[in-house]
Amino acid sequence: MKIAVFPGSFDPITVGHIDLVKRALPLFDKIIVAVGINSQKKYLFPLEQRIEWLEEVFKDDDKVEVDSFEHLTAHFCKRIGAKYLIRGLRNSSDFDYEKTISQLNGIIGDGLETIFLISRPQYSHISSTIVREIIKGGGDASPFIPKEMKL
Repeated sequence: MKIAVFPGSFDPITVGHIDLVKRALPLFDKIIVAVGINSQKKYLFPLEQRIEWLEEVFKDDDKVEVDSFEHLTAHFCKRIGAKYLIRGLRNSSDFDYEKTISQLNGIIGDGLETIFLISRPQYSHISSTIVREIIKGGGDASPFIPKEMKL
């Protein structure tokens, strides 16, 4: 069984995240959208809320599961038997950062492979960081987040 993990904070999930998962579905038997927990990070939305939104967004996709993890992504993948990571690339800065992380994950994760999907042009300007700022500033974030997120 080909299992992939799509890790992130998903604070909040965006339409770009959803597009990446949908595009990756034909490649794998199962995709686990995994919310990473970093105790040093301050989140806008609580973990339970982020998981609830993800479960709602992917409720009709039998091949998608939602989970959460602490510590290293590579260790989480090893524990659940995933051999692949899915990462989205919006620009060259993303590539430089993700390339280094993927090489480290390949070593730590005993050959864990990272599959990069280039963002579609209509989503390449969207990031959770920017969407958080829109929400905190009282702006309308609806074009950037799934309809299942009721703010």
